[in-house]
Amino acid sequence: ELSISLLAVIVVVCGLALVAVFLFLFWKLCWVPWRNKALSSSLAALQHQAGCNKESMADKLKDAGAISFLEAAVKISHTSPDIPAEVQMSMKEHLMRRTRIQRQTTEPASSTRHISFKRHLPRQMHVSSMDYGMDSPAVAEQPTSIGRIKPELYKQKSVDSEDTKKEAAKTCGKINFTLKYDYENETLTVRILRAFDLPAKDFCGSSDPYVKIYLLPDRKRKFQTRVHRKTLNPTFDESFHFPVPHEELAGRKLHLSVFDFDRFSRHDMIGEVILENLFEASDLSRETSIWKDIQYATTESVDLGEIMFSLCYLPTAGRLTLTVIKCRNLKAMDITGYSDPYVKVSLLCDGRRLKKKKTTIKKNTLNPTYNEAIIFDIPPENMDQVSLLISVMDYDRVGHNEIIGVCRVGVNAEGLGRDHWNEMLAYPRKPIAHWHPLVEV
Repeated sequence: ELSISLLAVIVVVCGLALVAVFLFLFWKLCWVPWRNKALSSSLAALQHQAGCNKESMADKLKDAGAISFLEAAVKISHTSPDIPAEVQMSMKEHLMRRTRIQRQTTEPASSTRHISFKRHLPRQMHVSSMDYGMDSPAVAEQPTSIGRIKPELYKQKSVDSEDTKKEAAKTCGKINFTLKYDYENETLTVRILRAFDLPAKDFCGSSDPYVKIYLLPDRKRKFQTRVHRKTLNPTFDESFHFPVPHEELAGRKLHLSVFDFDRFSRHDMIGEVILENLFEASDLSRETSIWKDIQYATTESVDLGEIMFSLCYLPTAGRLTLTVIKCRNLKAMDITGYSDPYVKVSLLCDGRRLKKKKTTIKKNTLNPTYNEAIIFDIPPENMDQVSLLISVMDYDRVGHNEIIGVCRVGVNAEGLGRDHWNEMLAYPRKPIAHWHPLVEV
């Protein structure tokens, strides 16, 4: 029984060996030649395609390094085919995109003097963000112009447009008067003769005109003609006398206000005439007849005086210097007939006050002289966003300080305030001085 069992085991082992040999011979003779044939055919097809595309792909490359990259075929194993040229090209572009150094755009380092100014402008200061290689729309990079003025931002408005506005101002007839100065008694005589072609203010198509006379800046002393009933061409022929020293005549202004009298309501203002330089109209040594157009007005113009200051801007330092020089013919705010004026300058941006500075106080005068400099640190890129409000104040030891008058300069100001600002920007590093009339707040 033992020998029979051993014989059976030997037979089984021999049978398994024969089956293994048979399977090996079958794989060697049939499977391997077919696989090699398939691999060789696919390899030939890929090499043929790579050969066809090699010339066109080489034309697209811009340097010899890219061509050498294509020629060096990467093999996964000894039995795998070369990587096609198109795949290599896409791989190289991907690697170049990943390794390309992205350009960063940052704001130039600003002076520490401008940090406090920029803190007040969080919405005006646009800091460019860095490019991290994300697929975002490309934005054209704007070159910076720190230290340089952009002329296109400060073009003055057409002078013709202002002339047409002046010509389009309404006139309300004419008025005839004479001027004469008595050198012995130091008295100016104003004689109101007549008015012509006044507008009708009553329902009946007529008016009841009269004239008020002032010698500015003094408004406490005023004269008034008689009222002439129901006429548009009144003849007044009345004389009025103003005591005034001869040396003060050059700074005085003659103000004529024409009114329509109304018995039961407020008198209607027809218009006004302001003669600024008395010596230009007449030598005042003899009586001279003057005709003036009556300018349309609804309220009397109040002469608050004038202020002279200079502006100077240094673009490289970002420094604006306003020098308050002097004031003249200010309005009297005290019972003594004088004022205690000082000047307050406010830096404004979008209606908000960022900073304010003051001059010293001059006691008991209507013509103070200061010659004091006020400095603001403003970056060049923010010059088109700011303006200056100059206020002449009357100091009061008891109670609140009163505003005598104000004026404004800046790109968005009007008239002389805009022209003065543009002239300062057009001539950097040069002080530009002008007289500015004060107006009510």
